[in-house]
This record gives sequence, structure tokens and C-alpha cells, in this order.
Amino acid sequence: MPHAQHFTMGLWVPYLAFVTAAVGCYVGLCCVQQSRKYLTPAAGVCWLMMAALSIGGVGIWLMHFIGMSGFSVPTSPVRYDLGATLFSVVLAVGATLFGLLISDARLSAARRLPRSVSLTVGGIVMGTAIVLMHYSGMAAIRIRGTIDHDPRMVAVSAAIGIVGSVAAMWMFDVPGKLHVRVASSLLLACGVVALHYTGMVGMSAHVDLDASAPEGMTVPSLLFPAFGIGIVLLAVPIVALLLAPESDRELDDRGQLNDLSRVGKASTEADQ
Repeated sequence: MPHAQHFTMGLWVPYLAFVTAAVGCYVGLCCVQQSRKYLTPAAGVCWLMMAALSIGGVGIWLMHFIGMSGFSVPTSPVRYDLGATLFSVVLAVGATLFGLLISDARLSAARRLPRSVSLTVGGIVMGTAIVLMHYSGMAAIRIRGTIDHDPRMVAVSAAIGIVGSVAAMWMFDVPGKLHVRVASSLLLACGVVALHYTGMVGMSAHVDLDASAPEGMTVPSLLFPAFGIGIVLLAVPIVALLLAPESDRELDDRGQLNDLSRVGKASTEADQ
């Protein structure tokens, strides 16, 4: 892997990247769980959209660029194309939402798909979202030369991301326990981070000293707005979770309990 370094800012970068991925995935999975409490599809889809913002925007996209903050090429400046970078976040959020919609229990029931099929396909789509985001983010890099990727490591990184996503999707289908949410988010975060650094192992930077200096955003100028976008993408679902009113299902259950209470009271009065 000539002319490329991945930990120039220290080994704390991968840890920060993992924590970012875990937090984004956890908040997103909480939104997925919240979506299951609503009887109307529209309300459920709104929660899935916030889950996609958290998982795709923070757990995948922001984690990627935190990890890339340690990337450098000693004999070339490193820049990032703004258009390709923005496209990568749209891709991450959009593809994640697609995977969540596929795996949603009510939508899969409407399509008459077996639960196992919808979970597996949804996990594959989400894993593919991680793969596409990583390599579209890598395509945004500009150096004095070219960047190549080993096809074998691309395949390995893709397999890691997809298997991790499918496993996390299956785990999270277990009715909502805190330890299940934590374990699922950690598993998904492990898949995201492992995919990232496996892909980086297969990357080669070939410097051409005769080439012109690359144009685009520097790492600091990219990270500040990336953190800003990430905070917004995470704040929206967190605030929504904190302010969420009682769900349709909870209200329906409470109404049924009230009805049963009234029936029981009427029966008691009749016996008297």
C-alpha cells in the first residue's frame, strides 16, 4: 500500500469512529422500535426516516469521515470533492431507509413476504448502503495521483458489512429489550467500522509528482461541517424520542383496558 497512512492522528481515531457509529446506530434502532408502536403506516414511516438519518447519516457517514481524518499521503495533499461528499451522505441515508422499509413488519406483511425474507433482504440492502457509502466517500478523495482498490478486499469488506447488517437486523427483531438494542447497535457498529478499515487495507495511493495539486476541501474544512451535519442528524431523532407522545398502540391498549374495566364494573353492579 504505497504512499498511504491511516493513523497519522493517532489510534484514538478508530475508537472515536466506533463510538460515533455505535451511538448513531443505537438512536436509529430506538427509532425503529418506536415505529413498531404505531398502528398507522404513515407514523411508522416517519420514525423509520429518523432512524435512517441517525444510522445512515451518523452511524455510517460521519463515522467514515472521522475515520478518514487519520488518512494522509506523505508526498501529496489530500482533498475532498464537495459534490461527491454530499452525494455520499444522501446515498447513505436513502439506502438505509430503503433497507428499513423492506424489513418493516407491517410493510412486509402487506407484501405477504415471510418475516425471514424481509429481515434478510432488508439487512442486505442496509449492508449494501454501508458499502456504497464507503466507496462513494473514497471516490471523493483527491490526491496528486490516483487511488486504487484491491478487488479482493472490496469483496471482503462488502461481505463484512452485509453479514453484520443482516445479523443486527435479525437480533433487533426480538421484542424490545435494552440489552438487545445495545447488542444490535454494537454489532452494526462493528460491521461499519470493520468494513471501513478492511476497505482501507485494500487501498493503494499512487503519487504522481508531476501532476497538478488536487483541488477541494481539506480535512479540517470537511470535518467541521461534517460534525455539524452529524449533530443535526442525531439531534432530530433524539428530540423526537424524548418528546414522543403515547403511541397509537399504547392508546389502543389503554382504551381496551378502560373498556374491560367498565364491563367489569357493570357486571359487579348487576350482581349486586
